[in-house]
This record gives sequence, structure tokens and C-alpha cells, in this order.
Amino acid sequence: MQPVSPHLICRGAAEAIDFYVRAFGAVERGRFAGPNGKIMNAMIEIEGSSIMLVDENLAYGMKGPLEYGGSPVSMHVYVRNVDDFVARAQDAGGTVTMPAANQFWGDRFAMMRDPFGHVWSFATHIFDPTPDEMQAGAMAEADEGCGDMPAREA
Repeated sequence: MQPVSPHLICRGAAEAIDFYVRAFGAVERGRFAGPNGKIMNAMIEIEGSSIMLVDENLAYGMKGPLEYGGSPVSMHVYVRNVDDFVARAQDAGGTVTMPAANQFWGDRFAMMRDPFGHVWSFATHIFDPTPDEMQAGAMAEADEGCGDMPAREA
């Protein structure tokens, strides 16, 4: 476990675990269900990072993003090939909200929402921009909105 590990509250944590295994290649490290069958604690690993999961429990104020109509938080994951990763996740039922595109900060980046309301971003690092390139890219984005920038050799 890392010193800070996300703990996702899901409406249907068992189904969420199954989705993350199919969509993101997660490895299930364990789960503990209570007497009612609801997940009280579970852990998966995605790209070497631990993520805890629990079933929504309104009696304890534990609400998942579907209860709120969305999530203000995004999970960010670096992957080897963002295009392949996002395609697999989309095939498994994820909704792409920002298609993969090269970004001024040096990553090929995409965003999606999973069926449980959690927001995810995925990236593959493609080049190291200079501070001047970062500033110019940020200014261009402010003027034009998000767009595809050509990849450049590292």
C-alpha cells in the first residue's frame, strides 16, 4: 500500500471489481463481505497501485458518485499505451469523455467515466516539454480549448 491510497465507494462494489479487472486489467488482492453480502472492504491493484473499495452504505453516510449524480474527483493512471488501454476499457463498458490526444504537457491523455460513476484519466508519457513549450501550450489551450498536438521525439 502507498501512504495515500484511494478508497472508492461504489453502488455494487463486487460488480465494480469485476469491471476493473476486465476494463483496466486490475488484479483483485482480496475482499471481505459482511453478512448481507455487501463488500465491507476490498483491494485491487491497477498498474502497481492499490485501490480500496467498499459498497455504498447510506446508513453510514457512505455515498458513491451515482448518489450524487457524478464525481468531482478523478483517478489518474499512467499506462504503457493509453490508446489500447482506453479501447479495452470502453469495450468493457466505460464511457470515454475525452478521447486520447497528445497534450502540451507531454502526455497522450484520455478521460472516461466508469459504470459506477467514477471518473478516470489515463496517460502515456510521450515527451518532456521545456518550460517555454509548456507555457506556450497552456496559453494555446486557454485560447482554443483541448486539442490534439503532434507527438514529438523525446
